[in-house]
Amino acid sequence: MSESQASATSGVEAPPVAPATTEIQQRVFLSAPDVGEAEERAVVDAIRSGWIAPLGPDVDAFEGELAGRVGVEHAVALSSGTAALHLGLLGIGVRPGDVVVTSSMTFAATANAIVYTGAEPVFVDSDPDSGNVDVELLERAIDELLGEGARVAAIVPVDLLGKAVDYTAVEAIGRERGIPVLADAAESLGARHRGRAAGSFGRASIVSFNGNKIMTTSGGGMLLTDDEDLAAHTRYLATQARQAALHYEHVDIGYNYRMSNLLAALGRVQLARLDSMIERRRMRRQQYRRLFAAVPGVEILGGADDADDNHWLTAVVVDETAGFETAGLQQALAEHNIESRPLWKPMHLQPVFAERRAYVNGVSQRLFERGLTLPSGSVLDDGQFDRVIAAITDFLTTTTRG
Repeated sequence: MSESQASATSGVEAPPVAPATTEIQQRVFLSAPDVGEAEERAVVDAIRSGWIAPLGPDVDAFEGELAGRVGVEHAVALSSGTAALHLGLLGIGVRPGDVVVTSSMTFAATANAIVYTGAEPVFVDSDPDSGNVDVELLERAIDELLGEGARVAAIVPVDLLGKAVDYTAVEAIGRERGIPVLADAAESLGARHRGRAAGSFGRASIVSFNGNKIMTTSGGGMLLTDDEDLAAHTRYLATQARQAALHYEHVDIGYNYRMSNLLAALGRVQLARLDSMIERRRMRRQQYRRLFAAVPGVEILGGADDADDNHWLTAVVVDETAGFETAGLQQALAEHNIESRPLWKPMHLQPVFAERRAYVNGVSQRLFERGLTLPSGSVLDDGQFDRVIAAITDFLTTTTRG
């Protein structure tokens, strides 16, 4: 899922909004990259090693380390999570004219990758508690599509804001109907479902290392799988589908999708720090939870059962009884130069996908209209977070008085 380092929902950082005070404060981002001297040393060492071009020893090591962390046999480091989705879909046999069923509540990269293959995305709405795909609606959608004679070639569930999908249910749906699952775990590295790591589900899973993710390689992603043939085919396609010949020989269309050795060096240090970065995000969510506990009509998306989440982004959902709208809170934060953003606009509401089929229950639209993501990054220091809390508290106090 492809976004800028400072924004969770846009490919381009929004221009700073001047604060109400005359003193311009440093901007507080949703999820800025958490990198430091260790990452700098790793990149410098990689440069000095001479392995500047894509591939190299750090790529090989990064793949092995992440596969070990997630608990799969194979990992393929790629240029983005979107590239991993694209090649994963091709690798499991998705072709033009097929149908791929996916979550409507996601970033456009999920749907775009499906369209790249020539397949038709079909969108399924959300569960109200987690925001992840509604598994009962998913099952109904697939059975209806199969009944119409469609070739449903894949299921692509999306882990929203760091909370894993109910893969127990989703994998059962796919297994009973012979449909492979490709898990979009772009946002959930470090999360778990029933003791298993996000990234270990389905025929394959993908993760993203974009600048605003739980860990970053600046840009980048990875395909994770126990399927040796799928991993080998993904590597083949990602390196321009070059044949094993001294000259350049091609019998398939390939892609320039491999990860740089320099970025892999950065990723290895980030992976070693992943648990501590998750813990800092978890701490921030607990602080938000305490702040909003006494505010009627406001809940933290995902519910209280978030022990297995990676806490990538914390979002609040504001209902009609709260006495304020999320737009008001967003504006109040912007006046203090603090970034916040609505939740994803569902794919079935996007103009580019307006004609695509969707199974809708209204939940994702409600989350989009009433949800707001708040600064959640592990790089946030206490002073920055205190600014966020103070701005929210001041807004709530003023709103209550009004």
